[in-house]
Amino acid sequence: MKYGRTYNFSAGPAMMPEPVLEEIAAEMMNYRGSGMCVMEMSHRSKVFQQIRDEAEADLRKLMGIPDNYKVLFVQGGGTVQFAMVPINLMKNGVACYVETGAWSKKAIAEAKKYGEVKIVASSKDKNFSYIPDCSDLDIPEDADYVYICENETINGTTYFNLPNTKGKVLVADQSSMFLSRPCDVSKYGLIWAGVQKNVGPAGMAVVIIREDLLREDLDPKTPVYLSYKTHADADSLYNTPNCWAIYCCGKVFKYLLDNGGLEAMAKKNEEKAAILYNFLDSSKLFTGAVRKEDRSLMNVPFVTPSPEQDADVVAASKAAGFDNLKGHKSVGGLRASIYNAMPREGVEALVEFLKKYEAEHQ
Repeated sequence: MKYGRTYNFSAGPAMMPEPVLEEIAAEMMNYRGSGMCVMEMSHRSKVFQQIRDEAEADLRKLMGIPDNYKVLFVQGGGTVQFAMVPINLMKNGVACYVETGAWSKKAIAEAKKYGEVKIVASSKDKNFSYIPDCSDLDIPEDADYVYICENETINGTTYFNLPNTKGKVLVADQSSMFLSRPCDVSKYGLIWAGVQKNVGPAGMAVVIIREDLLREDLDPKTPVYLSYKTHADADSLYNTPNCWAIYCCGKVFKYLLDNGGLEAMAKKNEEKAAILYNFLDSSKLFTGAVRKEDRSLMNVPFVTPSPEQDADVVAASKAAGFDNLKGHKSVGGLRASIYNAMPREGVEALVEFLKKYEAEHQ
């Protein structure tokens, strides 16, 4: 780590790759001879058009996105997507949701405003500590789509097998695992991801949507910005987009392409996560909060025997140079988010800190 930077285990906004930050810093005052910062330039300029086009092309290459899918850069982050999905996809007014934690619950609550929501599987019975069996879901014939939060940031669970949607459109919130491993886009109708966890600065979501799901026959009262077709028809330039986020995300896409792509990233992430999970499995003080086969490679929640000791660990971790290890306010405990940009050394340093703490407090 350089520049006196801390190991930041925040769930988002989160760490970005240092080489990307260095490149952004070098271009801050004068982007490639334009005489201005990207934050200052017109979104209608040829310079920014190239930035946007390159970002999309690199993401398509990185994920192998088929030609019949549109890539959209939409302001508002995940909260806007909770509404945009049902507004755009609820044609029959019925949707199926799998309830696996805090973020799928928020999506469910928002979707209920626009139609009937059927919860076809849930892990609520065990405090969202696992992914329910989705191999034989009871999906009604008139369901418009099946929705999952593919990685629950707060609860620390992830899908290693996608649900059997029985021919219905699969929609996935991939925010906290986006670009962390290879993804077969053709298995989904729509993927969306808030970028502030694994890709760039807050304030934007990437949406990857199959073209046949773009609709003109939305409720006439639908705000123009909340139509996916609006963004698709205008190449995400209907209004002034989040230019800075698009620029930063584009840098990250290139960085990933230059460093082995998603296969290489998955290998690194599996190795990093194993270091932390292996420690938790052997610890007598710290306990992982998720069933082993459903553990996220990105967000690792764990606890000590008491909330008081959890708080003491957080205080000690800050004093030791780590940041944002406090669990989400809704669940408590501790949580380490180890996204793509978290180096292996950061996870190893965290484990050494936890071992030392345990030795001193047994």
